[in-house]
Amino acid sequence: MGKLYGLIGYPLDHSWSKKYFEKKFESEGLNGFNYKLFPVHLSKDLILLVQNNPGLAGLNVTIPHKQTVIKYLNVIEASASEIGAVNCIRIVRVDNEITMMGYNTDTYGFEMAIKPLLMPHHSRALILGTGGSANAVAWVLKKLGIEFMFVSRRPYDCNQVSYNFLSTENIKAFPLIINATPVGMYPNISFVPQMAYEALTSDHLLFDLIYNPTESGFLISGKKYGAQISNGLSMLEFQAEKSWEIWEPNLDRK
Repeated sequence: MGKLYGLIGYPLDHSWSKKYFEKKFESEGLNGFNYKLFPVHLSKDLILLVQNNPGLAGLNVTIPHKQTVIKYLNVIEASASEIGAVNCIRIVRVDNEITMMGYNTDTYGFEMAIKPLLMPHHSRALILGTGGSANAVAWVLKKLGIEFMFVSRRPYDCNQVSYNFLSTENIKAFPLIINATPVGMYPNISFVPQMAYEALTSDHLLFDLIYNPTESGFLISGKKYGAQISNGLSMLEFQAEKSWEIWEPNLDRK
């Protein structure tokens, strides 16, 4: 018997999840398995969505619901609770009872994507943004022993700085810079985070969680000054596979 999976968020024009999972279902012969986009405005609409789709067994969660959706879930996995953001929900139905369990696969996806790129000198990082994705990035950097600071438009604690901090001197001091904001994402591809790109060198690694466009303005600017660059596509692929393991833990994966 087939099952339904999907993605909630708003807007969803930028998502590739539907094509990714549909291709996966076809290649693995999972007949009757489907993936659907659910453009949900409010996190509270999750309850009605799950009730109205009895075949729904799992959801991915994207902007702007990663943090606000938590209060509507029954169980939160430990790292997701610590980060304060959920981007994967497993839905279990027993008789008439529905249990929704929240996970964060951003951590797994980012760690798997960033580790092959890291060099010993990438010991200090700047994280652009302070949302759910930024918190997941910070969780991974802490695990890897990399010192970091958040960059925010409205800094509110001692580990956050404003974009005015991104001067030539400070950019040189942080060889790893991660964009965890939607700035530069399609269709607003002309926008770039404001920083002293001219201070970048070949020792810098710029990682953008954005995957559409393939090279954001942030990455193009970094490449111009010789920095190593990477977009978020591999991270998304790792995330998707981790979501699948969560949704179908008993599926034969030989």
